[in-house]
Amino acid sequence: MRRVFLFVPFLLTCFALSQTAQAVVPPPDGGYANRNTAEGKDALFSLTTGVDNTALGFQALYNGTTASGNTAVGSQALLSNTASTRNVAVGAAALDSLTSGEMNTAVGNVSLEQGVSVNFNTALGRHALGRTQGDQNTGLGFFAGWNLSDDGTNNIYIGNAGPVPIGTESNTIRIGTQTATIVTVGNPPFESHPMPAHTATFIAGISGTAINGRPVMINANGRLGTAPSSARFKEEIKPMDKASEAILALKPVMFRYKKEVDAERTPQFGLVAEQVEKVNPDLVTRDPDGKAFTVRYEAVNAMLLNEFLKEHRQVQEQQKEIDVLRAELREQRALIRKVSARVELQTAPAQTVANSKGPSQLSPTLR
Repeated sequence: MRRVFLFVPFLLTCFALSQTAQAVVPPPDGGYANRNTAEGKDALFSLTTGVDNTALGFQALYNGTTASGNTAVGSQALLSNTASTRNVAVGAAALDSLTSGEMNTAVGNVSLEQGVSVNFNTALGRHALGRTQGDQNTGLGFFAGWNLSDDGTNNIYIGNAGPVPIGTESNTIRIGTQTATIVTVGNPPFESHPMPAHTATFIAGISGTAINGRPVMINANGRLGTAPSSARFKEEIKPMDKASEAILALKPVMFRYKKEVDAERTPQFGLVAEQVEKVNPDLVTRDPDGKAFTVRYEAVNAMLLNEFLKEHRQVQEQQKEIDVLRAELREQRALIRKVSARVELQTAPAQTVANSKGPSQLSPTLR
């Protein structure tokens, strides 16, 4: 009896294992010729000679006839694709307008949705790169690159909706949202979403790293770059003259930043933007609200150089005057020596005659 009880569990285990082993027989019903796979109503509906496609979802790759090497997962993903190759679309209506582009990757509902013949784009996030007709763009995040229209190429958008207002650009990198905005879908809009502004940035691997290079500047729009000095970037060039005298009214101070800016409260040396603004408004930069934010120290340095050169030229002129006075003094000394020598020559004979006469020979009036 004990053996029977032990044998029953063994049979049940074997039965379970045998059922698992036979789960792939018969083969999946979504496998078709030329290594194509389709699951969902009207998936790969128009396929003729295309190979290596995978379509999962309602009307996924619906119009694909000779398209090859595509992966569409989601309702109407790659819907309009007819002959393009090696695209990946994951999400409802992802890449649904693409007809002839290749090597695009769209992950997220309606990502890259309006691209017709675009190539080599990567979109990750709902509506990412949704309007673009260009190539080699990257959009990462909710509505990333949504504002990029027409044929803008080689752009990178991370957590940024793209150019404002909606338009085209190329070779641009935008990370984060500089100014709060609202993105809309449709005309008139049937969908809208706020895009809050980012207010802090932390990037590892910069602080404490020693490199040789040029200072990086940032303007009020958050654009990074280096300040050019070449004449080809300038106009209305003229001497600074007395404009630099404004720095003589500046008041250098010692201070410490507030704890929320510098927790270590390190002693600092510099200027106060509001005070500088009163002396010369052109020596400060402003925040988005138009308030004085920081001092243009590079401009102060240039003005300081101008004042130094003015003082240097003045010292040079004074030195010339001193040299002239020294030369005149040398001439006067030489002239005095000559006059003294003549006087000595003239007085010497008279003194000799006077000495040759004794006191008895002198006139009575001289006695």
